[in-house]
Amino acid sequence: MAEKRKTKKRKEEFGEPPESEKATSEEYAVAKWLKANVPTKKTKFLNHHVEYFTGTKAVDALLTSKWATSKNPLFTTRLDVTEFLHQMLLHKLFHRAKKVPVSEQELRGKSKKKDVEKSSKSGDEKDGDKASASEGKDKDKEKEKKKRKIRLEMHLEQVFLDSMDAYVWIYDPMPWYYWLCGALVVFGTIGICMFPLWPATVRKGVYYLSIAAAAFLVLIIVLAVLRVVVFCLVWVLTLTRHHLWLLPNLTEDVGFFASFWPLYKYEYRGPGSESDKKSKKKKKKDKQSDDEEEKTPLVQAEKQEVAPATDNTDTGDLKEEPPEITATEHVEKHSESDTDNSQRSSTDRDFEIVNSDDLEPEVRT
Repeated sequence: MAEKRKTKKRKEEFGEPPESEKATSEEYAVAKWLKANVPTKKTKFLNHHVEYFTGTKAVDALLTSKWATSKNPLFTTRLDVTEFLHQMLLHKLFHRAKKVPVSEQELRGKSKKKDVEKSSKSGDEKDGDKASASEGKDKDKEKEKKKRKIRLEMHLEQVFLDSMDAYVWIYDPMPWYYWLCGALVVFGTIGICMFPLWPATVRKGVYYLSIAAAAFLVLIIVLAVLRVVVFCLVWVLTLTRHHLWLLPNLTEDVGFFASFWPLYKYEYRGPGSESDKKSKKKKKKDKQSDDEEEKTPLVQAEKQEVAPATDNTDTGDLKEEPPEITATEHVEKHSESDTDNSQRSSTDRDFEIVNSDDLEPEVRT
């Protein structure tokens, strides 16, 4: 007894909150109303998916509720509402969380992964599509910069304040249909166990229903095998040109009625079809890329042949260096006509505009 008295005195001295009691019926009603009428957001909190709301929105909503506008209001001012919500926090209906902004390094790591996936998908697209995609990425980045991304962490001071702080819901009432389904399961198991005591007519009806369910399962299996056999026969007889599927959605992850519709699906994949055109376009692209790869060593060899000559200073006289000829100019010379000679200077030499820093220092004799 003496130890309990000492702990109570310490709590009173240091101002520690008293131990939380059970919430009242009014607090449960207010919590249910808040969860239905105050907007919430979903996020991850300690590896759990949770819902949270802001303090000011909860206070504003309660000031317009029946608890503040009735003849005998439960609270009339914002201070009364904050005190009531503080009591709800102590009764573990929700708790206070701290908003922590996500660092730029984490955002960059996520954006890099997205960019790699997008670049791998758009590798076969045209240049115009790439330009539009790059503009779209820039817009997405600007939007991401404007939006502030945060994550939640536990706040050390568990106090309700009329501010934009986040409060995570702990109160999660069980929906009424959960109780109904649980009751049906219990009574269903009891009824199955009492099958020998059922009337004869009911037992016959259940027997026929079980036979119908088994026949339906066998029918689905037969249809699944039959559609594969039909597809293989048509595929072999038409030399892989015609593809015919009966009930194409039968084995897909769709609803019950959607699995039986459409009744068939037909595709032609012979010469002149869309798939054939796409394969031809891919082959052309591959050939063009191979031709470009073969041209690159030829261009490098031409560059080596047209390399500038070195200076000869044996006699002490400075000889003029021939102008530098790039690989592109060498290719253009073969394709130019005789009229292009008018672009030469009076010394009958080609000229090239360069920066003064690129020139070599003059050698004086």
